[in-house]
Amino acid sequence: MSKNCDFIGGLVVGGLIGAVIGILYAPKSGKETREEIGQKADELLSKAKEEYGHAVEKSREAYEATVERLKDLEETAKEKVEEVGELADRGKETLQDGKNRLKKAIDAGIGAFREEQNKPI
Repeated sequence: MSKNCDFIGGLVVGGLIGAVIGILYAPKSGKETREEIGQKADELLSKAKEEYGHAVEKSREAYEATVERLKDLEETAKEKVEEVGELADRGKETLQDGKNRLKKAIDAGIGAFREEQNKPI
């Protein structure tokens, strides 16, 4: 955006300087010179407004595209958070199942050991 502003500013200033110098060196009467300076100033102002309008439009389009992209990224992030939550829940369930199976296996092992100790020889 700054480069566009610099370009527009340079365009306006350069155009005005060139127009004034060209008009001042032209062999015309004062009235004709003033009229021509006014016309050139109006033309340059019109061009500057047009360029400014284009720059504003491009900036608006870039802003809207950025906002849309951020919304898409936000939605994707929410989906990923939900997926991670689901994976964490499944991980907890799997861990709990594993703990329960291990506890049952240990209890069974202890029971079998006690039965073996209580058997007569």
